[in-house]
Amino acid sequence: MVTSYTARYTKIDSGYLGQLVEWPEVVTEGRGVEECRSMLRDALCEMILAYRQQGKEIPCGNDLFEPVAIDLDHVRQTA
Repeated sequence: MVTSYTARYTKIDSGYLGQLVEWPEVVTEGRGVEECRSMLRDALCEMILAYRQQGKEIPCGNDLFEPVAIDLDHVRQTA
């Protein structure tokens, strides 16, 4: 069974922080995005193995995410 998760990468002083949106406990850091991506995949595999060993349910992925754009200059307070 193939499951997809959504990765979020945040620029930090030491490089990048990577975290899965659907499974926030899966988090890692890397010097660049590619390194962080690779380490995040490894962290995900390790977390899946740990959850299976503990008999825990693995969080589902495959959520639908989409960007929501808004022009901040056109947002006005109404009250």
